Amino acid sequence: MFHVKQPGHDVIAREAGEHLTTHRVKLPRKVVEHPFRQVAKRLSIALLVLVVTALIVYADHDGYNDNSDGSVDFLDAWYYATVTLSTTGYGDITPVSDAARLTNIFVITPLRVMFLIILVGTTLEVLTERTRDEWRLTRWRSALRDHTVVVGFGTKGRSAIQTVCASGLKAEQVVVVDPSSKAIDAATAHGYAGIVGDATRSDVLKRAEVHKARKVIIATQRDDTAVLVTLTARQLNRAAKIVAAVREEENAPLLKQSGADAVITSASAAGRLLGLSVLSPAAGMVMEDLIQQGSGLDIVERPVIKAEVGKGPRQTDDLVVSVVRGHRVLGYDDPAIGTLELTDRLITIVRVTPGTQIAPDVRPLPQD
Repeated sequence: MFHVKQPGHDVIAREAGEHLTTHRVKLPRKVVEHPFRQVAKRLSIALLVLVVTALIVYADHDGYNDNSDGSVDFLDAWYYATVTLSTTGYGDITPVSDAARLTNIFVITPLRVMFLIILVGTTLEVLTERTRDEWRLTRWRSALRDHTVVVGFGTKGRSAIQTVCASGLKAEQVVVVDPSSKAIDAATAHGYAGIVGDATRSDVLKRAEVHKARKVIIATQRDDTAVLVTLTARQLNRAAKIVAAVREEENAPLLKQSGADAVITSASAAGRLLGLSVLSPAAGMVMEDLIQQGSGLDIVERPVIKAEVGKGPRQTDDLVVSVVRGHRVLGYDDPAIGTLELTDRLITIVRVTPGTQIAPDVRPLPQD
């Protein structure tokens, strides 16, 4: 059994009811009006039609005949309106005068049709909406390939998504998994697909199509949860790149053993940035600029182009920080680099301008 150390007071607990929520898929949609408000509005219109019909009948109650006592009072008017609009029509109260019959033809019958359209239309719309949702979900699953799964939509998860989307990833290629319904609602509002559920369970990750994902970002609130999610995700997808965040630095090796390709210690990274900003505010500003993708200075990884083969890292047009050769990451001044090879990849610092788009793993591309 492994032991994961957790921080004491800075772990935010989820609401107990949210943990028990059955996992389900939520696709982003544009909701014009809340469904309950739509139903309430239609019921109000149906009730208004009923009231209008009852008042019309009562206003001309002398033109109606009740088989029980011969007269139609206010209660009888409501009764007649109810059975007429619902098309029940017992026949115990009938229009006998010409005016009452004309009123039934030109007023009450259209009201009856309106009443039925409101009630039946609401039912059909609910069924149609459910069918449309199932169709959208099936189409979404069949089309989803090489996407990015983000576990946890807290501060870390949102920042990670903003960074990868600033690098060119489309919102349709992001799937968020979180046990909180509120968090998933916020994710779908930004255009991401969401899964409500516990990501430590394989069936939840399967609903996120993690077995077809290219990248998995794990940004949970607890380190032990991150370990379990990493184990489950790696079991379902051996080829995906998994990056996980931990709060305690001593838990990082455990995440690596669980299958994470990279582990970020959030508390230590923030602490080092704070310390650097104290020692050199300018250096702290530069580092903060580097980690904010899509503006100012950005760190990008790109392949070596043919014109750079045989040159040294300092002889390229870009500011090279490191060279990726095979599974090794070499500093720009490492003598083992020698000259650049076509199979190398460069980690460079580039300037991002409003007319520049940084796509993943490539050089900056000018926008049209």
